[in-house]
Amino acid sequence: MNWKKLFLNWRIVLLLTFLIFSLIAIQPQLFGNEGVTIKSVQKDSSASLAGIVNPSAKLTPLSKEKIIAVDGVTINNANDYYTIINGLSVNRTVRIETDDGTYTLLTKGGETGTIDLGLKIADAPTSNLRKGLDLEGGIRVLLKPAEPATQDELQLTIDNLKERLNVFGLSDVVVRSAKDLSGEDFIVVEIASVTEEEVRDLLSKQGKFEAKIGNDTVFYGGKKDITYVCRSAECSGIDPQRGCTAITDGQACTFFFSITLSPEAAERQAALTRDLEVISENGGSYLSKDLTLYLDDQEVDSLKIGAELKGRATTNIQISGSGSGITQQEAMDDTLNSMKRLQTIIVTGSLPVKLDIVKLDTVSPSLGKQFLDNILLVGALALLAVIVVVFLRYRKLKIVIPMLLAMLSEVTIILGFAALVGWNLDLAAIAGIIVAIGTGVDDLIVITDETINGNEAVSDWKKKIKNAMFIVMGAYLTTLAGMIPLLWAGAGLLKGFALTTIAGISIGVLIARPAFAVVIEFLLKE
Repeated sequence: MNWKKLFLNWRIVLLLTFLIFSLIAIQPQLFGNEGVTIKSVQKDSSASLAGIVNPSAKLTPLSKEKIIAVDGVTINNANDYYTIINGLSVNRTVRIETDDGTYTLLTKGGETGTIDLGLKIADAPTSNLRKGLDLEGGIRVLLKPAEPATQDELQLTIDNLKERLNVFGLSDVVVRSAKDLSGEDFIVVEIASVTEEEVRDLLSKQGKFEAKIGNDTVFYGGKKDITYVCRSAECSGIDPQRGCTAITDGQACTFFFSITLSPEAAERQAALTRDLEVISENGGSYLSKDLTLYLDDQEVDSLKIGAELKGRATTNIQISGSGSGITQQEAMDDTLNSMKRLQTIIVTGSLPVKLDIVKLDTVSPSLGKQFLDNILLVGALALLAVIVVVFLRYRKLKIVIPMLLAMLSEVTIILGFAALVGWNLDLAAIAGIIVAIGTGVDDLIVITDETINGNEAVSDWKKKIKNAMFIVMGAYLTTLAGMIPLLWAGAGLLKGFALTTIAGISIGVLIARPAFAVVIEFLLKE
């Protein structure tokens, strides 16, 4: 057998190349992955103040910061972590070692009497595959505007929901728009590690943003009171007059940006500031009361009011704030991030439209693990059943083994693609993989039957393969046409199923199945 010629065939080379890149994208930890991964860091918590950064949603699971020891004790899993943390006393320091550095935190008491460091953790992942809420546990909410909304209003609502959920300390949040087949707009919110009551309370309220001087409201967020918020470099950024200064723990910088009030809001401000006193502080002159910003009655910032605004009905206001960091660059980054967050709050403080909760699904982490275990068991049994049926049909290992390898190759490449683009593998996506593999088995049988059928001369082998691939391509296009409408069906909740199926059958038809055809032709000719 000329195996060298087989492995140099461009279809085989293409398949092997995609397999290698898929394994690199997945990066499986063959010998385990000790430690616990930091899933989120609560704002203003002990962990946040110590310098632990909330992981970006764009990070792959294996690249997120991982806790490996607490006070010198090695952490192997989540149980080890909670055992040590819950054994600590309040108001003492604890040293946390991660794969990125070492942090010193001050312990605080949580609402239930346990120690709360502001960290949400999970057992360290063994691959870059992301599990959806069906397998990880959490809540998925389908929201629908109570009244017709434009695309700009819908996007503004999505931005507001993201900011609101962040303000309330929720992480691992996905907020996206969706449509159904009739063209109706929806918003899908996916949140990990929260209760149904918390989500209903946060999302059922339309919400409000307001600025107060003392107990009196000066203006509300939105177009009614704030007609313009500057985000360009000309009227926002690091304050050139104050810049950055050294503080005890590093550097602090000041930001500024201007907003334009409506005439009515400006008159309210003039009336509320007319009788305030002027005080001197840090070399500047300010009014005796601050401008305090609230989102859903929760204070998010407090700003000084310049003395020059006393009793003036001005529509142009400069808002300032600050940020800090260990180095000047970190301080500038924190300051600019704080400025952008505040700008977003002012623009999107109140939801442009009221939202109704259409559907709310809750999956507990334990139930999600049970789903995953059942899927793996069913998948293994299905694979075994396919192998038995194919063996009984052909009774040749040189047909069964290549067919099995082709199916495993398709699954590997699909998972590699999912890891690369950051797909969440939920039940719908896994169903899509099963459908793709099912159609793959059909195609492999068609290729095999067309190849071994009849007593034609060896010179007709290429014609047989060509006829088989023609059938395979026709089945592929038919399935593809059936999947495209599912991208929008059910307000996009079946999008994962449709995308995974489309990706799976495309990978099979374009990469794995042509390579199988080459292998089966080579083996049967021999």
